[in-house]
Amino acid sequence: MLPVLLLLWGFAAQATELQVLVRFNGMPVTDAVVSLHSPAAAAAVKPGTAVIDQRNTQFTPRISVITTGTRVLFPNSDNVRHQVYSFSPAKRFELPLYSGRAAPPVTFDTPGIVVLGCNIHDWMLAYVVVVDSPYYAITSADGQVRLSAPAGTYTLRVWHPDIRDNQPVERKITLAGAAADATVDLDLAPQKAPVAPADDKLRALQEKFRRLKEQH
Repeated sequence: MLPVLLLLWGFAAQATELQVLVRFNGMPVTDAVVSLHSPAAAAAVKPGTAVIDQRNTQFTPRISVITTGTRVLFPNSDNVRHQVYSFSPAKRFELPLYSGRAAPPVTFDTPGIVVLGCNIHDWMLAYVVVVDSPYYAITSADGQVRLSAPAGTYTLRVWHPDIRDNQPVERKITLAGAAADATVDLDLAPQKAPVAPADDKLRALQEKFRRLKEQH
């Protein structure tokens, strides 16, 4: 009986390579978040620490994927102040106006999509995808990711900032030890992102006006 149990345990623990191609209208999609979910995957999650910087009045990176319980630092590498906030149900918070690295870390403890903004610079926009799984990746320019997870049945989830109705695509997938592949077609509605002022002097002037407004 023991050898059989060990054999079954070894099969369940065997890592399976899964390659996923994400497309829209037959073309590869970059910056799509791909993840695998199951009760066992949720139990394997370990919180970590991540950094989302602010450079040239933009969030860097624009899209982050983190596990539940992860603390995120928001350093400000600009020479102007920022006020980071989110009204998303998965994480509502606001960091007071600051510069440098003085802002306290924010813990993201609920799975979901968190949209970040800056109260001072309207064009700043970023996304934090909080997942209850250690198996995730973001597609590159070729629209592909490669995940490695133990054999088992999962929910394959794919999300993109432009996905219609902000609802990820989900499907059941079973990994059985041998390498596997999947193709996911998304329905995207590309949105026009807010554009930052092109001139640095204009940015500085805008910041000065905002500061004067705050003082009155």
